[in-house]
Amino acid sequence: MKRIFLLLLGFGILYGGTGCSRAEKEKEEQIKLLATSPLLKDTTITKEYVGQVHAIQHIEIRALEKGYLQKIFVDEGQLVPSGKLMFQIMPLMYQAELKKTQAEANFANIEYQNTKQLADKNVVSKSELALAGAKVGKANAEVAVAQAHLQFTAIRAPFSGIMDHFQVRLGSLLDEGDLLTTLSDNSKMWVYYNVPEAEYLTYKEHAKVNDAAKKVKLRMANNEVFDQTGVVQTIEADFNNETGNIAFRATFPNPDGLLRNGETGSVLMTVPLRRALIIPQKATFEILEKKYVFVVDKSNVVHQREIGIASEMSDLYVIKTGIAATDRILLEGLRKVKDGDKIRYDYQDPQTVISHLKVYAE
Repeated sequence: MKRIFLLLLGFGILYGGTGCSRAEKEKEEQIKLLATSPLLKDTTITKEYVGQVHAIQHIEIRALEKGYLQKIFVDEGQLVPSGKLMFQIMPLMYQAELKKTQAEANFANIEYQNTKQLADKNVVSKSELALAGAKVGKANAEVAVAQAHLQFTAIRAPFSGIMDHFQVRLGSLLDEGDLLTTLSDNSKMWVYYNVPEAEYLTYKEHAKVNDAAKKVKLRMANNEVFDQTGVVQTIEADFNNETGNIAFRATFPNPDGLLRNGETGSVLMTVPLRRALIIPQKATFEILEKKYVFVVDKSNVVHQREIGIASEMSDLYVIKTGIAATDRILLEGLRKVKDGDKIRYDYQDPQTVISHLKVYAE
């Protein structure tokens, strides 16, 4: 009985092993997937940088004289033309001071004329005539100062721009230097953004041979792209030692006045990539915030491999580390296999694969 039992057990094991082998073979025959290779080519990507929008001229309008604010001729948010009267400080004291200095100047001038007549007759010395002339000059200078003080009571727009809100109200008692409002010239806007050192070097190399590298776009806070193209005109002199960045300044036309001082947005700058390794995003999967692909070896066995992403485009990744241009990667059926599975697959040229995606890497 024992011999019969061992014989039956051996047949069972043999049959079970044959069954498992047949199941694995059937699984291998059923799985026929699609694979491709990374595409190696020169391309361009769009980099985004956080930008701060500034008016080309944005100044504070302050009182130059003391006194009560007598009149306001403009309104908040108004486009003010250059030279327009904006505020009037009560001028009575300054008008009186001007009249006083004018009277003193007239008196000094009369004295000078009398002294000159005496000097012509040698009654007084030439030095006394020169002293009288100096008094006339001093009196005239005081008239000019009084006129300047009076003019400063009328505050005019130094350039055409949009007024901000009032910091004072009609009848306010102003001191010299008090802030009245701010004025912004928004006809053109400066957008400042910071660029890392490596990308700065790439930009400088590209800009030498292609002026198009200096052209940028602006994505506004509502995620819409501003309809005007900006031009990089200024790069600051020094890198920030703490961040390793350097500040760029792009100038944008603003004909409709849509952009305002203090806005934020993202500067979109085209960056060239030489011999970039490109794969479709759908060929990747993620585990614990790390990205992987399945690489197919010469024996048609798939191996899970971690990759590093250099940059991202719509539907595409530019690969930094993990795979080479000669590798074959699984394109479809990533959820149907696991590391170490042997598969059957069809190979598709990477140029054909990428050309069928929504956006083609040019």
